[in-house]
Amino acid sequence: MTDARLDVLAAYVRVAPEPILPAPIFSRGVLAWTRANLFSSWISGALTLVSLALCLWLVPPLIAWATIDAVWSAPDGALCRAHQDGACWAFIAQKMDYFRYGSYPQTERWRVDLTEIVGAALVVWLLWPRAPRRAIGAALFFIAFPILAFILLRGSDWFDLPIVDTVLWGGIFVSLLTALVGIVFSLPLGVLLALGRRSHLPVVKLASVIYIEFVRGVPFITVLFMANFMLPLFLPEGWAPDRLLRPLVGTVLFAAAYMAEEVRGGLQSINKGQFEGAMALGLNFWRMMGLVILPQALTLVIPGIVNTFIGLFKDTTLVSVVGLLDFLATVENAFKDTVWIGPTIAPTGYAFAALFYFVFCFAMSRYQAYMERRLGRGRRR
Repeated sequence: MTDARLDVLAAYVRVAPEPILPAPIFSRGVLAWTRANLFSSWISGALTLVSLALCLWLVPPLIAWATIDAVWSAPDGALCRAHQDGACWAFIAQKMDYFRYGSYPQTERWRVDLTEIVGAALVVWLLWPRAPRRAIGAALFFIAFPILAFILLRGSDWFDLPIVDTVLWGGIFVSLLTALVGIVFSLPLGVLLALGRRSHLPVVKLASVIYIEFVRGVPFITVLFMANFMLPLFLPEGWAPDRLLRPLVGTVLFAAAYMAEEVRGGLQSINKGQFEGAMALGLNFWRMMGLVILPQALTLVIPGIVNTFIGLFKDTTLVSVVGLLDFLATVENAFKDTVWIGPTIAPTGYAFAALFYFVFCFAMSRYQAYMERRLGRGRRR
C-alpha cells in the first residue's frame, strides 16, 4: 500500500474520543418519570388527564373551604352560622380539650399528658432501628410502662393520686390506649395461634382452627358485645371486669385471629430446608422458631401485619357501641352542644376526625415501607 493511500485512510481514523453527550431529554429527570408513570400508554394518559381534571375541580374548593373561607376564631357558633361557606375550626379549638381527654377531671389531666409523653418516647425508642439499648427500652415498654400508665391514669392512694373512674375516660387518649393494647397483645397471641394451627397435636390444632375461623367469621361488633356481656360469666362470682377492660379484651381477641393468618402465611413461605437446618443444629422447637423461623416469617409478612394494625386502629371507633367514649364519640357528642349549632359544625368535626386517623395510619404505612426496604436488602438480587 502506497503512502498516498495510507494518508487517505488515516483521514478516517479517529484519534480523539467523541465528547460525551447528555441522554435524550425524555429518558432522564422529571420528563422521563412522567412519561414512564403517567403517559406510558393511551389508557394511562387518559386516566392521568381525568384525574388531573378531577383534582382541579375538587381540590381548589376544598382548600378554600378549609382555609380561606374558614372561621378560625369565635366564642360560639354564631359566626360559623353567618359564614356557611367554610369550615368552623373555632369549634375544634373550643372543644379540643374534650376531644383529647373526654370527661377526665381537668385538674388531673397532667397525668394523661405524662402518660402519653412517656409512651411516645418508648415507642420511638423501640421503632428507631439504630437506637441504643433497645432491649432495655422493650423491658420498660412491656413491663414498667403498663404499671406506670395504670397508676397514673386510674390513680392510687399509695401515691396520693385521686381515683379517676374509667367512666370519665374518653377522647383521643382512649382511642390510642385501645389501639396500643390491641397491637401489642394481638401479635404474640396471633403467633401462638399460627403455631397452634400448624401443630401436629390434633387437640391444639383443632382448638386453634376453631378459634380463628369463628372469630374471623363474625363482625367485630359481635365480639365486642360478647366480651362486654359474656366475659363476666366466665369469671368468679363477685369479680366484674372493668368496663374498659372488656372491650380491650375483645379487641385483642379479634385482632389476634387475623394476625394468626398473616403469620401462618409467613411460616408457610419459609423453605423446608430452614427447618431441617435448625434441627440439624440441635435446636429445640421453641429456639428454632424464635431464632431461625419466626424472624424470617415475620419479615416476609410485614405488609400484612401493618395492614392489620391499621385496620385495628380504625376499628377502635366501634368501641363506642359498648359505652366507651372514644375520639369519634367525643366529636359526635360535641355536636349536641346548643352553643355550637350550625350547618358547618358536623362537616368540620368529621373532617378533623378523618385527618386524625389519616395521620396515624399514613405514619404506620410509611414506617412499614421503610422497615420492609431495610429488612429486605439481603433478599434482593
